[in-house]
Amino acid sequence: MTEPDSRYDVIIIGAGAAGLMCAITAGKRGRKVLVIDHANKVGKKILMSGGGRCNFTNLDIQPENYLSHNSHFCKSALSRFTQWDFIDLVEKHQIPYHEKTLGQLFCDHKSSDILNMLLEECRQAKVSIKTRCQTKTVQWDEQTQHYLLETDLREFTAQSVVIATGGLSIPTLGASGFGYDVARQFGLKLYPTRAGLVPFTLAKKQLEIYKSLSGSSIDVEVRFDDVVFQEAMLFTHRGLSGPAMLQISSYWRPGQAITINLVPGKNVIQWLKNRQQQRGNAELKSILSEFSSKNISQVFSEHLLANNGINNAAMKTFNEKQLQKIEQILTNWIIVPAGTEGYRTAEVTLGGVDTDEVSSKTFECKKQPGLFFIGEVLDVTGHLGGYNFQWAWSSGAAAGEYV
Repeated sequence: MTEPDSRYDVIIIGAGAAGLMCAITAGKRGRKVLVIDHANKVGKKILMSGGGRCNFTNLDIQPENYLSHNSHFCKSALSRFTQWDFIDLVEKHQIPYHEKTLGQLFCDHKSSDILNMLLEECRQAKVSIKTRCQTKTVQWDEQTQHYLLETDLREFTAQSVVIATGGLSIPTLGASGFGYDVARQFGLKLYPTRAGLVPFTLAKKQLEIYKSLSGSSIDVEVRFDDVVFQEAMLFTHRGLSGPAMLQISSYWRPGQAITINLVPGKNVIQWLKNRQQQRGNAELKSILSEFSSKNISQVFSEHLLANNGINNAAMKTFNEKQLQKIEQILTNWIIVPAGTEGYRTAEVTLGGVDTDEVSSKTFECKKQPGLFFIGEVLDVTGHLGGYNFQWAWSSGAAAGEYV
């Protein structure tokens, strides 16, 4: 017979954003909750997010900001626990925060403010948390209608088990495929996983060309199929990164090209004609450097143009056809990435547990009573900018009302 402190109403596997929010919500309902995690401390992704300041949500949360094979699945949870609900919690704990860009909310001080807030809420809800606790097996006992969890600490039993183990991104923080293994064990369908919100790598020949630009960034508009993002692009010693590249990486497919507008929002041909009239003796590379404070490097623009048959010369020497070609080159830089940096640096994992396998209201498996999946382990992935944290808060809170 199991000991009293081994029996719980709810056991949540994974002490990240979704797991902690689920625990808080369930604990406040009077449920006896245990959160277990194999890592040595909780909330590692929370601590490292947003450059250490935690981009904890976004002011503009819409279903369109999420990728999933079922675009409607996320709507219910996002509408029941909104960004405003989480902001209320942040303000209740008097955590100072600010809007950075595009509705992204960050802590003024550090990410640990958010983690400490969650842990204090867990304490108030009488939630138990055990770290360095590896789950070995999850078994369903048909007779008792309970789950038996074998861990490297001891055996636990629970009426409900919540899988909040996240995806495969950033394995150095302890990411694993455990949640997917549990889903397969209980016969759930999964979609193939891949790295999302991840930097692109370039081929050796391309890197050689752009290596002098490593560390520099420019504002661009990047396109893949019908998807467009306008944010900063960063040249790295491996390839292309920055918000614009991370965003489009979630849509990109290996071997396919992306199109980059290096001068978004500008009527390039008209601008070039004006400069031709006003500064006819100025060289093209000098003119191009005027586009913005984050200008296109002269080295980069010279190479890009020369590679397409346009050599640097005085503005007055270019005819109409050449000016149109310059515009085309600058607004449609087509590049085929060699690949991505993979799960090592990816912020999220695309794919995962098919959302048709769980209830959009309760997050309970349709086939398996008392088994819940929340957060990143599901086939729901947000854009960069606080959307994935909001999905964690919303899905965690939704499940917490029913476990």
